[in-house]
Amino acid sequence: MKKPACVELRNSYVIGIISIVLILGSVGVREAECRVARRKHQKNLEYSAIDCRKHSAVLTDFGGIGDGKTSNTKAFQYAISNLSHYASDGGAQLIVPPGKWLTGSFNLTSHFTLFLHKDAVLLASQDESEWPSLPVLPSYGRGRDAGEGRFSSLIFGTNLTDVVITGNNGTIDGQGSYWWDKFHKGELKLTRPYMIEIMYSDHIQISNLTLVNSPSWFVHPIYSSDIIIQGLTILAPVDSPNTDGIDPDSCTNTRVEDCYIVSGDDCVAVKSGWDEYGIKFGMPTQHLTIRRLTCISPDSAMIALGSEMSGGIRDVRAEDITAINTQSAVRIKTAVGRGAYVKDIFVKGMTLNTMKYVFWMTGSYGSHPDPGFDPKALPNITGINYRDVTADNVTYSARLDGISGDPFTGICISNVNIKLTEKPKELQWNCTDVEGITSNVTPKACALLPEKEEKFECPFPEDKLPIESVQLKTCSV
Repeated sequence: MKKPACVELRNSYVIGIISIVLILGSVGVREAECRVARRKHQKNLEYSAIDCRKHSAVLTDFGGIGDGKTSNTKAFQYAISNLSHYASDGGAQLIVPPGKWLTGSFNLTSHFTLFLHKDAVLLASQDESEWPSLPVLPSYGRGRDAGEGRFSSLIFGTNLTDVVITGNNGTIDGQGSYWWDKFHKGELKLTRPYMIEIMYSDHIQISNLTLVNSPSWFVHPIYSSDIIIQGLTILAPVDSPNTDGIDPDSCTNTRVEDCYIVSGDDCVAVKSGWDEYGIKFGMPTQHLTIRRLTCISPDSAMIALGSEMSGGIRDVRAEDITAINTQSAVRIKTAVGRGAYVKDIFVKGMTLNTMKYVFWMTGSYGSHPDPGFDPKALPNITGINYRDVTADNVTYSARLDGISGDPFTGICISNVNIKLTEKPKELQWNCTDVEGITSNVTPKACALLPEKEEKFECPFPEDKLPIESVQLKTCSV
């Protein structure tokens, strides 16, 4: 097997040291000894991961140049290709050291860790030739910005297992303004790239990074399972288009925790395909836990369920979540033609400040991929539970709009205290085509959600999802 470049370079380094000794004598020996001593006494950085790696290399071993100007796309591709040889021998990690590393799209490999030093910045290239095109997602049927295809994500992987993208708060900068401008001008021929997308994969971790200015969605696991997303700071201008923070899409057994998101769109958007394409693909998002999330998004939701939910969404558990200056909290978005279901949703412990809506459900979110959707494909929205909510400076308590002939049922809301803005809307609970019950809710809910005389708490599961029991290991670089 061909030796990886890092091994070849280190052999060259040894030969170079010998040459220095021969030419420069004792002075060179002392300098070389000092360099080796410094390397030996450098402290290892520790980090938590689903698995540690036996082999390690640095991007500069493969020709990487961190000057913010030189393209490192080929360096990343060469490094990951070489390190993939270690997949069956304990795996490998690629360390991105301090510097500004300009790069286009690159693909990951299995049993692999990408680690960003705290002073490392990945800069997404604005040269479209460094972004390969991909076919549209089968559960969507078309691209979101343009129908014919889409650009590959900055960090991309498909059919992988055991992948970690982490750091000690290193930064990935999508340099999204280039793409936002093209979007606003209608100049896109392909759908904008996401920052991180992992497809058809399992055992994935994305953690302890700062992500800024994605061209579109930031983190998009799709058709995947056993995913941990934690400790992310995600930042985009609040008027930037479609900069969703984290979008679990047709995924099973996912854990999102301890993230801070400022976004121009939904901070977390739970999805599973679009109209007839999502119905045909038939892969739900299920067994998802979201906890200790903080969101700022004046024009969108802290957590959105849909609107692309045509594979179904079920068993979502959100707790200890905070929204500030955000349009709505945990919102359901769907429409005629979506089909499938949103069911068994559990929310506990919301702290909200400066909100347009506390509760918002929409049955007429009318965007469709094409005219071929089935008008008889009605979504089943049932078993939606909220409890323990504190909200200040609120304009509307609730706007709950089901679908005529297809009401949203099984809504439970308990222990809610909403304090209104100085100029609140007169009608605080606007409800149509919904059914449910409430307990200890202020202001009083609408007649379609009557308050029971005897106080009760809406349910929240006591069992743990399998992903919640996964213990991370302490690894080092």
